Amino acid sequence: MKSFLLLLILSLALEATKIKDVTSIVGVRENQVIGYSLVVGLKKTGDGTTSKFTLQSIANMLKAMNIDMNPADIKSKNVAAVVVTAKIGAFTRQGDKLDVTVSSIGDAQSLQGGTLLMTPLKGVDGKIYALAQGPVSIGGKNERGAGAESHPTAGLVYGGGMIEREIDVDIAHQQYATLSLKESNFENAVAVQKAINASYNSQIAVALDSRTIKLQRPTNQSMVEFLSKVENINMDYTPESKIVINERTGTIIAGVDIEVKPVVITQGDITIKIKPSAQAESPAGAVKLDNDLVIGLNQNEVYTKTGTTTVANIVRSLQKLGATPKAIISILEAMKSAGSISAELEVI
Repeated sequence: MKSFLLLLILSLALEATKIKDVTSIVGVRENQVIGYSLVVGLKKTGDGTTSKFTLQSIANMLKAMNIDMNPADIKSKNVAAVVVTAKIGAFTRQGDKLDVTVSSIGDAQSLQGGTLLMTPLKGVDGKIYALAQGPVSIGGKNERGAGAESHPTAGLVYGGGMIEREIDVDIAHQQYATLSLKESNFENAVAVQKAINASYNSQIAVALDSRTIKLQRPTNQSMVEFLSKVENINMDYTPESKIVINERTGTIIAGVDIEVKPVVITQGDITIKIKPSAQAESPAGAVKLDNDLVIGLNQNEVYTKTGTTTVANIVRSLQKLGATPKAIISILEAMKSAGSISAELEVI
């Protein structure tokens, strides 16, 4: 049975960061819009006759052009029905352009070489905020960041959207503004409050809860100028300890200083023994692997130097022992359940 002994310490430090990196201004955000349309000009890679809604859409389009056509008589495979989505940024104005994402909803094989027909893009209120049209490219990345080559039925129309209706956000005439922390934390909310008040030498900021900070604009500054200066104020930021696990890819992301409390866990043929530093001893004849890790003579015991026990050490140690990503993830989840890891564990 494999086992290894790790020592315990936690090192936390404040990070200096700008307020704009950890907060957002309430009311200043992107808005999502969606539409339905057709992509034409495909080389027999479009929807087949089983996609009845595509055939009906083609017939409806032709009827609007004074061509009466029965959907059952349409045999073309050069057209694909698609959902079109986009994000409208804050303060965009009429005539501004934006990229739109096109995704097939039928049985099309590829959107390569197709052209998106004019598509009204609507918000949740049912109003049209933008129009989209243009050639579809599947050579870039879609909204999810996936390579288009592996998703030929999704693509982008670069600059194909145009704003038709503006989303009103009146900031210039406001006396008050509200900041929202990207991650809820009482300590950071107070830190934002203190940094702003210290910079202006006045009590113009007050933390309302663990995420919300209300600001009062000074009389000698416009709201735009005020928010610009507030966003660039440095503050002492305490980062949230978090471990992010992607079970599909086996990827583990963790801070280097996340504490692991004493615990004993067995996973398969691996036994993990984490003890307080006063009880830990490195075996005679251990072989040094790097600055933090040494391995015992029997090749199944891993130790760390005093003051280096973290999640990062554990993951690296398990990798040295040949543990699979699935086994490492299971061990971390078990440690979290046992209370050995206090950091938030997020599985995506």
